Amino acid sequence: MKRMRSAAAGVAVAAVLGLATGCVSSSSGSGGGSSASSDGTNWATTTSAQAGGGMDALVAAAKKEGTLNVIALPPDWANYGAIIKGFGDKYGIKVESTNPEGSSQDEINAVKQLGTQDRAPDVLDLGQAFANGNTDLFAPYQVASFADIPAGNKDASGAWVNDYGGFISIGCNTTLVPVCPTTIADLAKPDYAGKVAINGDPTQAAAGFASVWAAALAKGGSLDDIQPGVDYFGSLSKSGNLLKIDPTPATIESGQTPIVLDWDYTNVAQAEKVKASFTWQVTVPSDGLFAQYYAQAINKNAPHPAAARLWQEYLYSDEGQNLFLAGKARPIRLDQMEAAGTATPALVAALPKVEGEPQFPTQAQTDKAKQVVATGWATATS
Repeated sequence: MKRMRSAAAGVAVAAVLGLATGCVSSSSGSGGGSSASSDGTNWATTTSAQAGGGMDALVAAAKKEGTLNVIALPPDWANYGAIIKGFGDKYGIKVESTNPEGSSQDEINAVKQLGTQDRAPDVLDLGQAFANGNTDLFAPYQVASFADIPAGNKDASGAWVNDYGGFISIGCNTTLVPVCPTTIADLAKPDYAGKVAINGDPTQAAAGFASVWAAALAKGGSLDDIQPGVDYFGSLSKSGNLLKIDPTPATIESGQTPIVLDWDYTNVAQAEKVKASFTWQVTVPSDGLFAQYYAQAINKNAPHPAAARLWQEYLYSDEGQNLFLAGKARPIRLDQMEAAGTATPALVAALPKVEGEPQFPTQAQTDKAKQVVATGWATATS
């Protein structure tokens, strides 16, 4: 369940990792410099398919390049294995996937260190803080469905765009826990002594950090005040309810971690894995509603700039968004697709129900929360 990418998911990662600086390579690959197609279109600087002559022209240029370099995309995370295969099969483009368990910082480091080399990443899938802090590395691009995406979920120029995400949820083994918690407040009940785990140290993992923020919202805090969340987990630690075990599929299957706070798409995927043995109930708590999204970006030095742009078009198409949905993640265009009838109903029905509107922290709120958790978590939960 815990992966390297989990330490870099969403806005909250700035609160725990900061934005480290890598070294820029001056190596001599072809990079984005040889990106002009036969009709003179320079795909390295083209900001939409329409501006480059339309989708047919983009497809032709991408097929000519023949390769797409992706990084830090685990095949079992948000259905990326199927997405990569689907893109490759549809367009006949070879997808080179490197460091699938890497973090967002690894992605940024690769962009900086590989410079214009042919093996540099073409595209990036980043935690929001890394997208916000590195826009100078990205090529602005607006996919055909750009207008569908809310203003708060994209850079105005298309330097980055949210693609999929989820809510903090409570997963629970109904065999070991006869009455599962459905709210953050429930976790303090004596019945859950020695049963509650969160996915990762909040000073290192975004899922863990988001769980603290969800607890803050449930216990009188706000996006401006995460301290009640730290205090609440401190109380769970003192009561013995909080487990000092990092949950994994193995600990869930063995019963070591019968209650887990994690992203809903991770918990729902876990439910599918164990359904033959027991029921893993997944609930999005209404008292601590907290959601985050990943962001897509194109490397401005992408060695395959047309393929990079075609990949973006694929991800934000109905086909690509439904593939995220099949991975139990919530695609950014879900509301529009449901309204248009293009979201697969069975996949939508599999998602945990959500009551209320999620809250999204600003960068300033995240930076403030960073200091609170970094300085107070260990003492509160010791």
